[in-house]
Amino acid sequence: MDLSTGHLTYCTNIHAGESWPDHFAALQKNFPVIKSAVSPDAPMGIGLRLSNLASLELIKKENIQVFQQWLQENDGYVFTMNGFPYGGFHHTRVKDQVHAPDWTSNKRVDYTIRLFLILKELLPKGMDGGISTSPLSYKPWFSSESERARTMETATKNILTVLETLVQLRLQEDIIMHLDLEPEPDGLMETGQEFIDWYEKHLIPQALIFLANKFALPDADAEKWLKEHICLCYDVCHFAIGYETHQEMIDTLRRKGIKVGKIQISAALKALLATEPAERKAIIETFTNFNEPTYLHQVVARTDKGVLRYKDLPEALSDKDNPKAQEWRAHFHVPIFVEELGLLQTTQADIVEVLGMQKKLGFTNHLETETYTWEVLPDELKLPLNPSIIRELNWVKEQLEK
Repeated sequence: MDLSTGHLTYCTNIHAGESWPDHFAALQKNFPVIKSAVSPDAPMGIGLRLSNLASLELIKKENIQVFQQWLQENDGYVFTMNGFPYGGFHHTRVKDQVHAPDWTSNKRVDYTIRLFLILKELLPKGMDGGISTSPLSYKPWFSSESERARTMETATKNILTVLETLVQLRLQEDIIMHLDLEPEPDGLMETGQEFIDWYEKHLIPQALIFLANKFALPDADAEKWLKEHICLCYDVCHFAIGYETHQEMIDTLRRKGIKVGKIQISAALKALLATEPAERKAIIETFTNFNEPTYLHQVVARTDKGVLRYKDLPEALSDKDNPKAQEWRAHFHVPIFVEELGLLQTTQADIVEVLGMQKKLGFTNHLETETYTWEVLPDELKLPLNPSIIRELNWVKEQLEK
């Protein structure tokens, strides 16, 4: 829905279904119910998630025409897409394979370009469109800094291939679309600062040469267009897990002219770890309830001297008695309308802070809730899906309207 603070929607990675027929069936069943509750009298956007398989099916002319007709009949539109998970995302073990294939692979390039060609057909005239994607690769796959550097070099070149497509579409059809890279714990870029370092030290120097050669763009125009087409996906959960300072990060991005393509509105788990043994044990046991086998649940522990990083919740649980750890934050997307979960808390306050800055600064046009874990939450937290999505969207609207 088009609010004064941007287009607000939810990401359809919430719905299971990896083929386009299955995913379309889920949209047909659920979207009209959600829209009637949160935007009954105005068009509502969809944050579309397509697997590689679904993208191969939807790009067919007959399928996209049927979808366009359905959108028109249901007063819906697509302005953002989630291009991070390439393969299966529900009812299968995802874990680190959510990063595969990474940005060193032509499969990732072809998939992303295909998504943009689909989005081009669905995007309302005059509106910018964005696709979020992975942070180039998964850091633990590489054993040395030299391997990571080579991976970043190859991945950056492949990002430029997508940039070429976006510039061509801009020139040919006057459409502005952007690729929004999403830092997350243990990604090749896991913090905002690592994203900025990559952008300034790798992307800009290579892109200026690339755009000059391909399109004869002078440096000033090339950098301007680059910053309109390659952006940051600001997943609030991911930044909160790393104890990053939102005001400082948003100020830095604005000062450097690097754009936020999309805010993904999501909350993580957190808790201060008590020093008293019985209390600490009870808190750790509560975290254990969230130890499920489908998704990665990286943990970042705060210490007096910085942070400790764990690749997944089991690794953190095996180090539960580490006296250096004063607080845990876990990458487990939990309902954003909840602040307290018994002995644990959520990073809801981070969302409130970021939405407050969005109200004041308007640093993006795209806002998307992304709690995809409803099926794997502990039983006592599982709620009916559509009422939960509606509640999240209404909660965000309330924050933006305060």
